[in-house]
Amino acid sequence: MKKLSVIIPVYNESRTICLLLDRMKNVRLTNGIEQEILIINDCSTDDTGEIVQQYIGENAHLNILYAQHDVNLGKGAALHTGIKMATGEFLIIQDADLEYDPHEYNDLLKPVLMGFADVVYGSRFVGSKPHRILFFWHSIGNKFLTFLSNMFTNLNLTDMETCYKLFRTDIIKNMTLREKRFGFEPEITAKIARIPNIRIYEVGISYYGRTYEDGKKIGWRDGFRAMYCIIKYGLLKVN
Repeated sequence: MKKLSVIIPVYNESRTICLLLDRMKNVRLTNGIEQEILIINDCSTDDTGEIVQQYIGENAHLNILYAQHDVNLGKGAALHTGIKMATGEFLIIQDADLEYDPHEYNDLLKPVLMGFADVVYGSRFVGSKPHRILFFWHSIGNKFLTFLSNMFTNLNLTDMETCYKLFRTDIIKNMTLREKRFGFEPEITAKIARIPNIRIYEVGISYYGRTYEDGKKIGWRDGFRAMYCIIKYGLLKVN
């Protein structure tokens, strides 16, 4: 039976992590695919770790694996840890902040299971699903970064910065990934685009965005880092 590995990087997500896990345990994946949940705690300073371990103890029937960094290394580093731990044939990234709906995993799996895709991006900017209206300049920034990335990768993505990226696990395990923070998105996109005959698809997803008051962490410095990574891995093709 095939398995989907879901990597959840967490940093101070005590308010939402259990709500997310409750949603995930109600997801029924298509074709009888099993779900493997990999929670990587990037040295949270709140009680996220205790809450997660209590949840695991109360839900022993769920396939949840937990790892913790001794120091805060960044979202990308947490994803690196999760990728090494993953045992499923497919792998997807899931933020813990409730901005994305786990019930849409099947939408991303469909092109892969039908034999059309190796990688599927979930776009917040296409389709008819719900999208929370938030910050104008954030949307401009996202579209600019996607445009810049597309220039160097020769892809026509609409949402390079999306959290929802689904991969055949063998592909991502064979990649050397360096970015430890939010540079993960442009790095992985640039390196995926270089793989000969790679088949990349995009599907529309819903987006329940949150504000900084809600705990959103990404800021303008991350945008400049993303531009640097787009040039580094896209234009200069650093491995």
